Amino acid sequence: MKEKDIHKGRSQCFVAIDFETADYGHDSACSIAMILVEGEQIIERVHRLIRPPRHKFIFTDIHGITWKDVADQPTFSELWPLFTQMLKNVDFFVAHNAIFDQSVLHSCCRVADLHPPRIPFKCTMELARRVLNLYPTKLPDVCRRLRIDLIHHNALSDAEACAQIYIKLQKSKKLR
Repeated sequence: MKEKDIHKGRSQCFVAIDFETADYGHDSACSIAMILVEGEQIIERVHRLIRPPRHKFIFTDIHGITWKDVADQPTFSELWPLFTQMLKNVDFFVAHNAIFDQSVLHSCCRVADLHPPRIPFKCTMELARRVLNLYPTKLPDVCRRLRIDLIHHNALSDAEACAQIYIKLQKSKKLR
C-alpha cells in the first residue's frame, strides 16, 4: 500500500517540533517551535518563548535564553491552546532525539493540567542511523551530511532542520 493510500488520498501531514529547556526539569520549556508540513511542503512555522515554572536558567550558555528574555512571556498552559490548532490533521510529530521532546511536551502538559496530544513521534536521529548509517547522529552531524542550514539550539532552526531531514529522507525513497 502506498503512502497516499494509507492517508485516503491526502499527503501525509506532520509537525516537526523542538523545545529548549531552562534547566534539567523537562517541565522547564523556555522555547518551542513547530513546523507544519504537508507532503513535502512547509505550510506554517511558529516559534514562541515560554516562561518556565522556575527562574533559574542552567542552559543559557547553550541556547542563549535568559529569565529576562522570558519573564514577560506566556506560560506553557497559556500558549499550548494556540499550538493545538496546528495539530488538527497531523499524522505524527518529527523531532531529533524525539524521546526528549516528547518528554518535555508530556511534562509541560502534566504540569499545566492539560492532556498531551495522542500523536506518535518519529525520531530523525534514529532515522539517520537506520537510513543513512550515520554516526554520530547529533543534529549538526545529520544537517552537515544532508546539507541543511542550522543554527543549533535555536528552536525554530532545529525544528525546521528536523522537517527538512524527514522530507529529504522521504524524497530519497528510503523511508517506508
